[in-house]
Amino acid sequence: MFNRTTPLCSPHQDSGVAPFINVPDVYYLYPVCPVDSAPMYLPPPLLLHSVTPPSVPTTQEKCYNPHDKTLKFVDGEDDLDFLYEGFKSLRAQMSCGHAVTPTSLTNWCRRLLNQGESRFVCGASGCNVEWTFAEVCKMALLTPQENAYFRRAMAFNAARQTHTTKMCPGCRSTVTRENGSDLNVLCKVCTAVKGRPFEFCWQCLREWKGARPRKDRCGNRGCCNQSLETLNKCPTITFGSVKECPSVRACPTCGLLLEHSKKYCKSVHCPRCNVSFCFVCLKSSGTCLITRCIPAPRQTSIPVWQKK
Repeated sequence: MFNRTTPLCSPHQDSGVAPFINVPDVYYLYPVCPVDSAPMYLPPPLLLHSVTPPSVPTTQEKCYNPHDKTLKFVDGEDDLDFLYEGFKSLRAQMSCGHAVTPTSLTNWCRRLLNQGESRFVCGASGCNVEWTFAEVCKMALLTPQENAYFRRAMAFNAARQTHTTKMCPGCRSTVTRENGSDLNVLCKVCTAVKGRPFEFCWQCLREWKGARPRKDRCGNRGCCNQSLETLNKCPTITFGSVKECPSVRACPTCGLLLEHSKKYCKSVHCPRCNVSFCFVCLKSSGTCLITRCIPAPRQTSIPVWQKK
């Protein structure tokens, strides 16, 4: 199977890839091949962009501070050291009761992300307890680079899994929206941790305020359809002779918001619906005349995915 994170021709050497922009549900397109070394037309799936964030490997073992009184140190085996690497760190107990070291926990969570998961579930035999992202950050001693990668990979995987999944603002776990006409959503993980119902707004991603159900907005100040605001206010970028192309587009098939890297080819691939399209004219890559497409105006609505 083709791996879209792999360069199609010569590797891209520019390491200064911009981060995801700070808008909910906008996914950054990473270039994987210089356009001047690729043919003018590349049929699917040979595309020049992917939203897969580059991984940040764990280069050295991490150890707990033996004087950290917020951790519960335990004797015994590392329950996540499946390769018997024998990490030197003290063992600390997770909320599920299993013992880990920061490196074994990091490796296990990275494995889950690489498998397309967006939730962190204990890998010990017979245990399926879900950890909050905050617990993983603390117990895995994530570096700033690892933290950023984990967040991006979680969002990316959630987008691929379903268009009805978002990340809870309280615990960063993925939550599925069961009622498409109600913006009020209950997070079961936060509810269990806090001992009370924790509801948040699907639109503004803040703790819920006001009456329910609502399909237009919650009671939080400034709650609005952020996706439409983004499409309306995002800056423009240049593609050759095209001087005023919006930098963010909604996938014409499923509505996922994508931000272009401003480098290389106009043809992009949506990770949610697996459809390729031209970022400039919004036509499918198979029908767009790469050198003579007519720029589409700013989008004023979000396409609804009509699954077959």
